[in-house]
Amino acid sequence: MKTAQEILNLVNAALAAQPFDRQPSGLYEPVKYVLSLGGKRIRPVLMLMAYELYRDDIETIMPAALGIETYHNYTLLHDDVMDKADVRRGKPTVHKVWNENTAILSGDSMLVLAYQLMSRADDRHLRDVLELFTETALEIGEGQQYDLDFEQRMDVREEEYIEMIRLKTSVLLACALKLGAIQADAPSADADLLYQFGENIGLAFQLQDDLLDVYGDPKTFGKNIGGDILEGKKTFMLINALRLADDRQLEELKGWLTTRVDEGIGADGCTPKGHSAAEKIAAVTALYDQIGVRQLAERKINAYFDLAFECLDRVNLPADRKQPLRTFALSLLGRKS
Repeated sequence: MKTAQEILNLVNAALAAQPFDRQPSGLYEPVKYVLSLGGKRIRPVLMLMAYELYRDDIETIMPAALGIETYHNYTLLHDDVMDKADVRRGKPTVHKVWNENTAILSGDSMLVLAYQLMSRADDRHLRDVLELFTETALEIGEGQQYDLDFEQRMDVREEEYIEMIRLKTSVLLACALKLGAIQADAPSADADLLYQFGENIGLAFQLQDDLLDVYGDPKTFGKNIGGDILEGKKTFMLINALRLADDRQLEELKGWLTTRVDEGIGADGCTPKGHSAAEKIAAVTALYDQIGVRQLAERKINAYFDLAFECLDRVNLPADRKQPLRTFALSLLGRKS
């Protein structure tokens, strides 16, 4: 069996070989640009690793693997437009290099290209592949809408948030694994367990991202910490802080959430206009420490982590056959065992 790195190399080579040579070039150049920005290619790697649990000819389902990666990058392209993000993976986003209209249209084309690639699954599996992929694409849109809705609410419940991240993040990981199993003619019980494995890994992964945004090391996290606090984003951390805070903590927390960060200089030329970003991040983090949401998040992450590997353990294959997939999933969560 191939390692995750060997499979990643195959995916990158196959992506680089995609022609995307249709006209007009102004429509397809952004597509090539997005796919050239790199990334971990987690979803195609998971699909191919799941397939290789049962069969060794992974090149036969490479089009579907490229399809799920193209789809994932389409969602990122449109997310960047909606979020007005300037940078993706250290490079300017498509709407900054070109413009918003081009980004939207090229993203739409990426969605169609993803379906074109996915439709190259063999005839025996095509219907099941397209049904699962389509249902997943609809769920991801639903998750994105919930996320947008939450921006306007201060009463988001933990269970609502978990469902949102399940739809927005987890289901595509789960889909990738199940698509690999389906195309390998895996037993349906195994395919379902691999789906559940991916779903729970995705939940643990997103909750860990919430945690690291507050408590991570910027050098290893890959971005500055505190971004969610500055945006007032309804994360697991904030939702539970609002739920568990006492009256004093709640008043203070809500005050910081409505405080604008303004690091400019006042009219006298020396007095800061308002609180700095660092002050806001430090104050909210101190409240999180008092309320104990870090420990709560860590327990939740560990619970989903354990559920995920219980599902993988139940897949009816020898443990050594599943070890590469286990190792890869552990690496995604920054764990060794």
